[in-house]
Amino acid sequence: MHLNTVVKFIIALALAPVSVVYAHVVLGEPAALANTYYRASLQVGHGCDGSPITALRVTLPAGFRGAKPMPKAGWVLEVKSAKLAKPYESHGKTITVDVTEVTWKAASRDNWLPDAHYDEFVLRGALGSSAGPLWFKVLQTCETGSIDWAQTPASGSSTKGLKTPAALLEVIESGAGGHAH
Repeated sequence: MHLNTVVKFIIALALAPVSVVYAHVVLGEPAALANTYYRASLQVGHGCDGSPITALRVTLPAGFRGAKPMPKAGWVLEVKSAKLAKPYESHGKTITVDVTEVTWKAASRDNWLPDAHYDEFVLRGALGSSAGPLWFKVLQTCETGSIDWAQTPASGSSTKGLKTPAALLEVIESGAGGHAH
């Protein structure tokens, strides 16, 4: 990795918006280099007006490729794939269908995430070569109600003024030709 790339990455991490109180669903690492694999740790800090969380559905942004969710004890995984509008190359193969949505559902009432608790839902995927914001839209379903963390700004990456913003990942130009596993 070039020194200039490292400096850009460190600056982006320092400037990336971080929610100290986890008022929204946010990513544990809010910035990553293009052409690398990324571990998306979606951090959930509360339920819906006191109601416990029963499911979390993540709609993956274009540019997040080959997603593999991490199983979570007590939660059932559902993975949806769809035909891509824009296929991509991976390890010499053209990928035309990919994961577009991941859902974790509590297996029983005993596994619901209480409003007073915090947890993480994790998946891994590859980032393309384009720098810029990627928005992970998250539907948080609770025993009573839901919160659709899906708002994105018309342009840029500022979530100021958005009541229920999607989780933001700032992808930074890596300057490298390959990718890391």
